[in-house]
Amino acid sequence: MFARRALAVLTAGTAMSALATPADAQSAAAQTAAGTVVNNTAAVTYSVNGTQQTTSSTTATFVVDRKVNFTLAVDQVGFTQVNLGQQNAVTTYKVTNLTNAAQDFLLDPDQQNISLGILPGTDNFDIAGMKAYVDSNGNGVYDAGVDTKEYIDELAPDASATVFIVGNVPTSASANLAFVSLHVIAAEGGASGTKGAALIATDLNLANADSTVDVVFADDDTDGTLYLGDIARNGQGRVYSGYEVGTRNVALTVAKSAKILSDGVNLVNPKALPGATVEYCLRVSNATLTAAADGVTLTDALPAHTTYVPGSISIGTPGLLGVACVVSGSAEDDDANDAGETDGATASYDTASRTLSARLDRVGGGGATAVAFRVTID
Repeated sequence: MFARRALAVLTAGTAMSALATPADAQSAAAQTAAGTVVNNTAAVTYSVNGTQQTTSSTTATFVVDRKVNFTLAVDQVGFTQVNLGQQNAVTTYKVTNLTNAAQDFLLDPDQQNISLGILPGTDNFDIAGMKAYVDSNGNGVYDAGVDTKEYIDELAPDASATVFIVGNVPTSASANLAFVSLHVIAAEGGASGTKGAALIATDLNLANADSTVDVVFADDDTDGTLYLGDIARNGQGRVYSGYEVGTRNVALTVAKSAKILSDGVNLVNPKALPGATVEYCLRVSNATLTAAADGVTLTDALPAHTTYVPGSISIGTPGLLGVACVVSGSAEDDDANDAGETDGATASYDTASRTLSARLDRVGGGGATAVAFRVTID
């Protein structure tokens, strides 16, 4: 269930400012790589009875330690706008390695985090099946089945990786806002294709070990909220984003027209005579570009003085108004058994109630679908 938060509330302005400004960064590529051996030997000259002599000191040796540092930031503007029931909804983040060595990073997407007051609004739903994936091809877009790695592998100094939190939005009508966070943990690098273990900092109370690569955390408090979600120099980071159900209705319109196809008398300009065949056309249009209308169902009771023409229902792409109702589609059967339907659209005609029903799988944002059927005039 969604998190219940009860800690002190920060002002929204302070919180968002902290999220938007990553920690001050120093170029990692310009730093000496961790594990580099530094040797130093002194030369000594002296004179004995007027004769110059030379010797060398013993060699002082140490290895450069690992200075673990990275930045973590939300890599999008505002919350991700989603629709109810949307699958694979994405929020986007960026991790930059400022360590003087290649690093793995463990990814921990989270909804049970401390975020009260950090983001504006109140969350009231959970994202189902939430996962964090790394952008494998660097295109900045989540590609299902392509972006499958759940940890950052061998990120070079100064390099960045894009990370997606991906999940499914419920269909609950009350769903409005879901907060999520990405928790990142610095891990051991050095073996490509293998997820390294979380790094453990060297005890700073111990003297420097000249022959050992010590691990020192130098990362900042990534969420800028003191002790609420992250602290400085712990080898971890956390940032926050969210999913918002932005559209709850669409501008759906249905236009109905009738066209006399034939009357049995006139070859040109047929009239509405008894026995004439009439095609009814219902054109469903969605003027909202950002959201689809799903499960659109049309019902049409035939008017008096008409008889339904069996097998005359078709559903598909609308043609020009007044010219053709459906230009690319499929004929639909008249019965209520839809087991053999494969195009996502179904239709039936009930002779008892003289009612035609048509169900459209989806009318996409900015799209339109047409339903045609025919009657004869009694």
